[in-house]
Formats: sequence, C-alpha cells, structure tokens
Amino acid sequence: MTKAIIFDMDGVICHTNPYHSIAFQEFFAKRGLYPTEEEFALHMYGKSNSYILSHFLGRKIEGQELLELEDEKESLFREIYKDKVDPIAGFMDFFNSLKADGLPTGVGTSAPLANLELIAGTLGIIDKMESILASEHVKRHKPDPEVYLKSADQLKVKPDACVVFEDSYSGVTAAKNAGMKVVGVLSSHNREELPVCDLYIHNFKELSIASLSALF
Repeated sequence: MTKAIIFDMDGVICHTNPYHSIAFQEFFAKRGLYPTEEEFALHMYGKSNSYILSHFLGRKIEGQELLELEDEKESLFREIYKDKVDPIAGFMDFFNSLKADGLPTGVGTSAPLANLELIAGTLGIIDKMESILASEHVKRHKPDPEVYLKSADQLKVKPDACVVFEDSYSGVTAAKNAGMKVVGVLSSHNREELPVCDLYIHNFKELSIASLSALF
C-alpha cells in the first residue's frame, strides 16, 4: 500500500502562532480591541480567519468583508514574519528523509496560499510536495475533513494510508474525520488539549520513518 505524509503548516512546519498573535494584536488594536493570549489560545490557534474575525468582532464576518479583513491581517503577518521563517526543530532533516525514501508529501493548511508560498517557498519545499492546499482550495474548513480528503486524492492514496501532522484541536479532528492517522505536534497545545492522536511529538528530532511505519 502506498503511504503519504500530510503536514498542516502553522504550528507544524513552523511555529508561527506567536507571530499570528502579534499580527492580530495590531489588527484588533486598530479597532479598539485587545484580546488576551488566553483568548487567542482558545479562539485563534488552528481556527479559520472567518471564525476568528467573527468571534472577536462579535458578528458574522463573511463575503467581501471577510476577504478584505483577512487580507489586511494576513498582510500584517507576512510583513512581520517574512524575515523570521524558521522550521520547527528537525523538520527539514525529517522532510528530506521522507523524500529520500520516495514518500509522497503534501501540505493542507487553513492559511491563505500567500502564507504557504512565503513559508514553503523560503524553506525550498514547494517543488518537492506532491500536493499543496490552502484556504482558497476548500469550501469547508477544519474540523471538516475536506482539505485532507482532497490532499489524499491529489497524492493518489487512500485516506487510511495517510499520516497527518497537526497541532490544533480542529486540525486533529479534521484528520481523524478523514480516517487518517494523526501525529500530534505539541507546539501550541499539550496532549490533554487535543483529541487522542496516534503519536505525539514536540519536534521532529523525536521522530523517525520507522516510528511512522509502525502506525500502519
């Protein structure tokens, strides 16, 4: 059976959440709002911009307004983060070992494509991925499994042959809803704050392809 590896991006490839917090703090401060870090942990990490903006602005944000506000916030993030792209410890060595073994890989993120291109482009892994999916490529965001089911389709493997790396409650739930194995990356949450995963890591130095194979 052909196997494939799918990565979420924020909190999995790079620990971007602190920089998203800074961007949202600037974004909301312009509107007289000052969410705490605890509120961000509950209502930002792993959530879609539609949910985040609607929650903190206290009304449904959709359509053209969502596109404009999302672009404003994500532009702030990219400006803040563009010179700070740094993968989670061990990620590049682990990724290169996957490619050396000929394993198909993909990214499935709720972030905009421009963010994915910034991060994956800076790390030089876009052209090595067989599937690249961002928020623009799906109609339903995590915890809906759409992004992971589409990833499996693009990778030409069955969902139960995929291992997903996720760091958020909604992301783990999406992968489990897709019928995939899940490795919980404990960059933003502890294991008690996530649905039950098949394996947990703090960084990729703790992982080998052999330990992944054991999941099957």
